[in-house]
Amino acid sequence: MNTKNTVEIIPYSPDLKEHIKTLNKEWLQKYFRVEDKDELVLSNPQEEIIDKGGMIFYAKYNEEILGTVSLMKLDDNTFELSKMAVSDKAQGLGIGNKLLIHSIAVAEENNIKKLLLYSNRILLPALHLYEKFGFIEVPLGDVSYERADIKMEKTIS
Repeated sequence: MNTKNTVEIIPYSPDLKEHIKTLNKEWLQKYFRVEDKDELVLSNPQEEIIDKGGMIFYAKYNEEILGTVSLMKLDDNTFELSKMAVSDKAQGLGIGNKLLIHSIAVAEENNIKKLLLYSNRILLPALHLYEKFGFIEVPLGDVSYERADIKMEKTIS
């Protein structure tokens, strides 16, 4: 099968470490700023996400990594959908869709009961995407990112 023109979701590996940083910095610098916590997590994805029980996935298209998403473990039943980014040049390929479908499937396979995420109300396409996949707004509560002004969650059946 020719996978050249299809979007393939692949797991994190150390040789792909830099992609989570470059993809996320691209959008963070466009809309907000890279906070200290971003710098820490994006510079050390193995230690800050994988080693703590989380997962990172990449979207590959034409041999190029154009998107990423992370599932960061909060507890055995709850993971944060985080560090989701799609390169500007890949808009319209449905990569965000595919990353979310994959993340929800992985949550189901791993008996994760709830996914939550933090976002910002100016990111309308992202919010519409989350709503399409059944995420609903919940009270914001304590939040560790200054840009976050909305919290959403999805219960996985």
